Amino acid sequence: MSDFLATYYPWIKALHVISVIAWMAGLFYLPRLFVYHVEQVEKGSPTDAMFQVMERRLLKGIINPASVASWGFGLALVFTPGIVDWNAVWPWTKAASVVAMTVFHVWLARRRKDFVADSNTVTGRQYRLMNEVPTLLMVVIVASVIVKF
Repeated sequence: MSDFLATYYPWIKALHVISVIAWMAGLFYLPRLFVYHVEQVEKGSPTDAMFQVMERRLLKGIINPASVASWGFGLALVFTPGIVDWNAVWPWTKAASVVAMTVFHVWLARRRKDFVADSNTVTGRQYRLMNEVPTLLMVVIVASVIVKF
């Protein structure tokens, strides 16, 4: 297996980066949709139904598959011999940030269900603040991998 991973390392890395970009795009966009949903849409209206469809399709069609692909290709990179030095700090900061990103993803999925149940209690301002979470985590992840502190 390690021969396979080493041979296809550039492809695995490319697919990992592509899936991370898709995952991040969705994590940036979904909270923004929630902001507009909370601030501009009347509950039970046709626009409310349209927003719920958009949010569901974004989550189920892009964010969830991209997350699974990111994790899968990322773990393949981790198991590629000679790629990760577990004595360094960077793999641990990256891992912690990826877990935090996944927790944020799950939080967003739960907020979508709140909209479906007509029980959302988060304000537009709070969603705007939460929209910064993936940016901060992305900075830590990229710095971890590129600077390798």
